Amino acid sequence: MRTSRRALLGAGLAGAALPWDMARAEAPAGRGGTLRIGMTAAAVPLPNGQTDQGGEGQRFMAYTVFDSLVFWDLSRSDAPSRLVPNLATEWTIDPADSRRWLFTLREGVRFHDGSAFDAHAAQWNFEKLLDSAAPHFDPRQAAQGRSRIPSVAKATALDARTLEIRTTEVDALLPYGLAWIVMSSPAQWEKVGRSWDAFLAAPSGTGPFRMVEYSQRERGVMVANPDYWNPARKPRLERLVLLPLPEANTRAAALRSGQVDWIEAPAPDVTASLRGAGFRIVTNEYPHNWVWHLDLTAPGSIWRDVRVRRAANLAVDRDGIAGMMDGQMLPGVGLLTPSSPWFGNPSFRIRHDPAEARKLLAEAGFGPRNPARTKVMIPGSGSGMMQPLPMNEAIQENLREVGIAVEFEVMEWNALLNAWRAGSRDPLSRGVHALNYSYFSQDPFTALIRHVDSALVAPRGTNWGHTRDAELDAVCKGLRETFDPAAQDALMARGHQRIVDEAMFLFVAHDLNARAMSPKVRGFVQARNWFQDLGTVSMA
Repeated sequence: MRTSRRALLGAGLAGAALPWDMARAEAPAGRGGTLRIGMTAAAVPLPNGQTDQGGEGQRFMAYTVFDSLVFWDLSRSDAPSRLVPNLATEWTIDPADSRRWLFTLREGVRFHDGSAFDAHAAQWNFEKLLDSAAPHFDPRQAAQGRSRIPSVAKATALDARTLEIRTTEVDALLPYGLAWIVMSSPAQWEKVGRSWDAFLAAPSGTGPFRMVEYSQRERGVMVANPDYWNPARKPRLERLVLLPLPEANTRAAALRSGQVDWIEAPAPDVTASLRGAGFRIVTNEYPHNWVWHLDLTAPGSIWRDVRVRRAANLAVDRDGIAGMMDGQMLPGVGLLTPSSPWFGNPSFRIRHDPAEARKLLAEAGFGPRNPARTKVMIPGSGSGMMQPLPMNEAIQENLREVGIAVEFEVMEWNALLNAWRAGSRDPLSRGVHALNYSYFSQDPFTALIRHVDSALVAPRGTNWGHTRDAELDAVCKGLRETFDPAAQDALMARGHQRIVDEAMFLFVAHDLNARAMSPKVRGFVQARNWFQDLGTVSMA
C-alpha cells in the first residue's frame, strides 16, 4: 500500500483547489466506479482496527476494512437496526455461569493478507485491547475500544471455531458492545515487524474493502475485496476514497465542483441550493442526541445545582435552532425522543421558558449583575456533531439572556474525544465543567449506562462528568443482570426519567443525519443507525 507523507495544504471555500491531486483519487473504469466521500473529520481515521475519529471513523474505516463478531442489520430505512451475526454465527450463555459466553465463529473467512480468521485471531484481538502485558497491546486501540466492553475480563480460544468470553459481572448487554470491536490480522502485524505504526501503512482486516493508500491528513483509498465472505455486503463499487474536510463550506464546494460525490453533514444554509443544483439530500431518524455533558460534582461547577441545570434547559430555544438548521433536527427534550419506549414519564417538562429560567437562577443566587459562569469544551466539527459552532453560539446567546455566561474552549474533534475519554478531572479537559458531545443511543449501554454509572467514571468508562447517583446505579445494575426485554424497557424508562427530572445534561437536539450526494450515487439505503452499508452503493 502506498503511503503519502505530503503535508496537508489549507482548504479554501467555493471554487478553491482542494488539498490533494484528485487524479490520484480516480479509479480506472470498473463495474461500480469510485465513490469519494467528504468527511467532517480533520483526518482520515486510523486503519489499525479499533480506529479513531468517533462514529465517523467506525462508519467509514472500521466497518469497511474490518469486521466485528456481531454487527447491525443496515438493510432497512423504515425500522430501527437490530443486531445480527457477523464473524460470529451464534452465541450462547453458559446456563451454569451467566458470566461465561460461547461464540461460534464463521468458517472460511480470511484476512486481506490471506491468513485465516479463527478463534485464536479473535483472542489476539481482545488481548490487543485488554492485556497491557501482551506484546501486541496497542494503547491507541485500547483507548478507543476498552470502554465499549468494560465487563470483559478475558477472551480465550477453546478451539479454532469457539471463542469463550468471560465477564467480570453478569452483562446481558455484552453483544451490543461487541458490535464495536473489530478484528485486525495477527499475521500481518507479525509480517510488518510487530509494529502498529507499520501496520498503518499496510493494514489487513476481513472487511469488504482493502486499504491501498493512506495519508492521514489527505486521503484513504480502498478497493473492493473480491473475496469478501458476505454476499449481501460484497461491494458493488470498484474503489472508495475518504477525504477529510472538516469545514462545511469546503465540503459543499467540493461536491458542487465534482471533486467528491458524497458529503457528510451539509450546512443547512446550502441544502436548498444543492437540491436546486440536482444533488440529493438524504435524511432519516437515527439513535442520536446532541447535548452538553455536564460535570455535576466538581468544586466550583455551576451544574452542581439542579436549579441551574433546569434553568439552562428552559433557556434554550430548540425550535429556533431547528429553524437555523433548516429542519435537519428534532428538538431534544431528553437523551431519547418522546416516542421511545425508554423515555419514561418525567415530571420536569423541557421547553423554552426564559421567565421560569430566570426565576430558578434567582433562587440559586444568580442574576443580571451576578451571572452564573461556566466554561464549555466544544468541537469545530466532528462525527454526529451537526453544525457545532453556530449551534453553540445560539445556545450561548440563549443562556446569556437569562443570566448564564458561557465561555467556549474550541477543540479539534479528536482532541475533544481524548478529553471525553479521560474525564472532566483530567488535564486534557482543561478545567471545563461541560463538554459538547453527540451520543449513540440505540442500546441500553450506549444510551444510558456509560454516561451515568458510577462504576464507569472516566477513564474506566465514559462517565465524563463523574456522575454518582444511587438510583441510577441501581438501574444500571438491573439492566446488566436482566435478560428479559420487557424488564429492560421498564428499567430504561425509570433511568431516563431520573436523568430528565434531574436535568443531568443540557438536552438540545436529535440529528436527522443529513448527507448530500451526487445523483450518480446509486443504491444507498440510509439505515436508522450511526453506521451505513456501503456494499449496496454503486456509481452511475
